[in-house]
Amino acid sequence: MDFRTDLALERKEMIKTGLEGVKVKEYENDECKTTVIDIESSLAAQKLDKGIGRYITIEMNPFSHEAPVSDGRLQALMDSIKKLLPNGNGTVLVAGVGNMSITSDALGPMTASMIFATRHIDDELRKSAGFDEKLRPVCAVSAGVLGQTGIESGEYIKSICDTVKPDCVITIDALAAGSVSRLGNTVQMSDTGIAPGSGIGNARKRIDEGYLGVPVIAIGVPTVVDALSLACELSGADIKSIDKKQMKNASGLIVAPKDIDLMVKNASYLLALALNCALQPTLSVKELYALM
Repeated sequence: MDFRTDLALERKEMIKTGLEGVKVKEYENDECKTTVIDIESSLAAQKLDKGIGRYITIEMNPFSHEAPVSDGRLQALMDSIKKLLPNGNGTVLVAGVGNMSITSDALGPMTASMIFATRHIDDELRKSAGFDEKLRPVCAVSAGVLGQTGIESGEYIKSICDTVKPDCVITIDALAAGSVSRLGNTVQMSDTGIAPGSGIGNARKRIDEGYLGVPVIAIGVPTVVDALSLACELSGADIKSIDKKQMKNASGLIVAPKDIDLMVKNASYLLALALNCALQPTLSVKELYALM
């Protein structure tokens, strides 16, 4: 058994030596650190247990300790989203993945609920609403979870793609971290799609370009860590030294921080604002702030 983590950065940190087929770049501003990991070979992808593609990790102060809006964090998120978006001004579908009834899994639905939807706004309505510049067509949905709807998140999103025919899909989902130090203060973006539930050992159908037929940008924030990873991190024990019976008993336990409500609320707000700003560059932050 290995540590559960959705973060490519943590996977990379587990490998102490250099790895061919992986390029790493780091950037910093006053409020956050951005690490870009490009996985370029199938061997590197296999060793890191991640797909070939780009992974952008932004580390910042905990969401629960900071106001929802912060210039440095917002700028870093906006810049990273723009780097992953395809060229052009085509339609974008933003899909919140997760269970609104479970706080640690509500990041996706909460973020999607604050996206500025514009696909239905024609030129006449745009002008009457006071928007001088054209708006990028954007639509937003919350996919729910299989246990609530009887429909896989991927199936739900694909059926909408078949009708809307977006140029790109952006998914938002809560992630699992391998270290408690990364809970609620890290954002990961990638161009490889997602497998909902994989971080807690309940992987569902992958939502990626191969399945949807359009580029998929996956954005997430770690909100939970599994109990075994937490115990090993705090005690300094090696996972191989843990009794098999104890490992089996702990394998299904997932831990969330006590301030999870505030963490998810602030994280979803900042993500939604960053997405709105990246998707509608003709509008100011102040205007988009008022539209949320």
